[in-house]
Amino acid sequence: MSKQNEKEFVKDITKMEDDFAQWYTDVIKKTDLVDYSPVKGFMVIKPYGYALWEGIQAFLDRRFKETGHQNVYFPLLIPESLLNKEKEHVEGFAPEVAWVTHGGNEELAERLCVRPTSETIICSMYSKWLTSYRELPYLYNQWCSVVRWEKATRPFLRTSEFLWQEGHTLHETAAEAQEETLRMLNIYIEMAEKLLAIPMVAGRKSEREKFAGAEATYTIEALMHDGKALQSGTSHNLAQHFTKAFDITFQGRSGELEYPHHTSWGASTRLIGGVIMVHGDNRGLVLPPRLAPIQVVIVPIAQNKEGVLEHVTALYEELKVAGIRVKLDDAVEYSPGWKFNEYEMKGVPIRLEVGPRDIENGVMMAARRDTLEKLSLKRLDAGETVRKLLDTIHEDMLEKARKNRDEKTFTFDTYEEFKTKIVETPGFAKTMWCGDEDCEASVKADTGVTIRCIPFEQENLGDTCPFCGKPAKHMVYMAKAY
Repeated sequence: MSKQNEKEFVKDITKMEDDFAQWYTDVIKKTDLVDYSPVKGFMVIKPYGYALWEGIQAFLDRRFKETGHQNVYFPLLIPESLLNKEKEHVEGFAPEVAWVTHGGNEELAERLCVRPTSETIICSMYSKWLTSYRELPYLYNQWCSVVRWEKATRPFLRTSEFLWQEGHTLHETAAEAQEETLRMLNIYIEMAEKLLAIPMVAGRKSEREKFAGAEATYTIEALMHDGKALQSGTSHNLAQHFTKAFDITFQGRSGELEYPHHTSWGASTRLIGGVIMVHGDNRGLVLPPRLAPIQVVIVPIAQNKEGVLEHVTALYEELKVAGIRVKLDDAVEYSPGWKFNEYEMKGVPIRLEVGPRDIENGVMMAARRDTLEKLSLKRLDAGETVRKLLDTIHEDMLEKARKNRDEKTFTFDTYEEFKTKIVETPGFAKTMWCGDEDCEASVKADTGVTIRCIPFEQENLGDTCPFCGKPAKHMVYMAKAY
């Protein structure tokens, strides 16, 4: 590669302080996570981007199975008549639905929607399958894509098609359904903290913001570097709304026919957008070690010198045996400097540099992507040493994200103060709220800010709602959101 081409390749990413949206787009494109497809709003996820989704999928799939869930698959197309069975649900999704009207050259007798979510098709099958309380609970999950026709799109955050998982469970009692709803929310919290190194605020959605057709929606909300919130996973207690609409019944313990209690829960590829916007910097991606497709890259220095390649190859094998996702980049077409830039931009957590002098001294130079700190590590027991450093990086990234969230969380005394702060220092606004939907709608129309959740951990910040002056019922987190 010529010096000119090399310079072009490593040219700067737009600074997030100058244009956060352009920074985000630059990072995604320059790190080769996605490309744009011929259909507006639909993205092609490239190997490095898909590897991130595979990491999330593997973590969640393991936890789902550990809690007794099984994977299933339901059809992509849903008859319009099924979608219309639950009134709130169809009204909530109608503006986003994509319709199939023809099969080949023939017009269909009934329109088919491309699934925006699968409650209706799944419930239609559950009504055929369920007969007795002895069969409960139904603990099913599917991995699939859904289509919601979006007007404004951005890769990972909001695309017309996205990948996700959606769990759909049936339970004998309301208490069991509520327990399941919160159990799955806690798995999402666990995934966010232990895999993505992202701290979450958890709680219940307001009536206005809950899922269409739900009795209650619970959410985890993350704060991005620019002070906007990202809904990162939701779990819905659907009570008997869908089971009654679809006539799902079972013979209860008393011999009478009963309606089961229903839950659904989901997380999607927008989590990847969250990882980028929580941890990334002006050099590109900063990937949490447990998610990173490549946890460690070894860059040999002066690899033409005797013994260097043999040494780094042995190191590579040792790390691989230790269960570390490691890459040895011994390509001669690129300089070590070019490689340093490449792997920094791609967010690889640790870069190991090993040259003749390091070998002689029994050490290896480690560069941390999160702090850009350089360390001299002993070569002996490299697997254990590197694994400990990866765990340290994870904990440090989680703490840094938590500190950033807390620093960008504010309280206020008056509506005017709120409007000033949300513009000048965007982030989570903690406040009391009266619980009135009209008050909530008025604030959203006036400021573009929504109630992200009513947190489980309530604080008493006052007796009145600062927006309307009525008596306060809840403490809430509010923010502008993606």
